[in-house]
Amino acid sequence: MEILHSKIIGEGKPLIILHGFLGMSDNWKTLGSKYAEEGFQVHLVDQRNHGKSFWSDEFNYEILAADIVDYMTHHQIEKAYIIGHSMGGKTAMQLACVNSERVEKLIVADIAPKFYPPHHQNIIDALNQLNLSAIDSRSQAEAELEKHLSEYGVRQFLLKNLYWVEKVKLGWRFNLKVLSNRMEEVGENIESGSIFEGPTLFLKGERSEYVIASDETVIKNHFPKATIETIAKAGHWLHAENPSEFFTKSLSFLKA
Repeated sequence: MEILHSKIIGEGKPLIILHGFLGMSDNWKTLGSKYAEEGFQVHLVDQRNHGKSFWSDEFNYEILAADIVDYMTHHQIEKAYIIGHSMGGKTAMQLACVNSERVEKLIVADIAPKFYPPHHQNIIDALNQLNLSAIDSRSQAEAELEKHLSEYGVRQFLLKNLYWVEKVKLGWRFNLKVLSNRMEEVGENIESGSIFEGPTLFLKGERSEYVIASDETVIKNHFPKATIETIAKAGHWLHAENPSEFFTKSLSFLKA
C-alpha cells in the first residue's frame, strides 16, 4: 500500500488539507502555517498523480477518498478536520459521506457535490503541446505556455509543478498522461444517497460560478447541516485571492 506524500506542520488537532486539480500541497503552505499557529497539526497532502505523491492509472473519487483513509491510518489519525478545494473538495465530500466516523468537521472550498462537464481542456491541451525535452529553463517554459494560456495567474499556478528531474531535464510533478485521460472523473458528482450528518461549511468565491444559488438544494441533500458562505472579491482560487477572509471564516467554523 502506497501512502500519500505530505508536509506536516504544527501540533494539535489533525487538520488535513486537500488541493485542487493540477495543484499540490505547497499551494496551501502559507494558510497551513496559520492554522498550525492556532493549535492544529496541519497535514498538507499531495493527492495521487499530483505533487510528490505516487502515480497511478487508477483515478476516481472513491480511490482518492480511500487514499486519505489509508493516510490517516498510517499516521494513526482516528478523526480529522478536513478542508478540500475544488477536486480536493470532491475528495473531502466523498470521504465524509463514506467514512463519516473519520471526519470531525468538513470545509468545502468552491465546489458543489454535482457533476461538472470537463472544462480544463484548454489547460490540458496547452500542457500537452509543451515539449519539455526541448526546453531548458523555466522562463522558456512560461514563454511557450503564454502562446496558449493568456492568464498570468494560471501559468504561475501550473509552473509551480515544473521541476528538474535531473540536471538538464525538466518534468511535471503531476501525471499529465493520466490526468489528461481522466477529465470526466474530475467532474464526477457525489453519488445520490451519500450523506454526511456532521458540521459542514461551504465557502464559495463571490466571482466564481462553481457554486450557484440553485446548488443549495443538492448541497443540503448530501450535507443537511451545511452552511454556505461567500468569500468577497475572490474567484475559484478563493484561498489564494482572499486568504485573510478565507482564514477568518474557516477558523471560526473549525473552532466553533
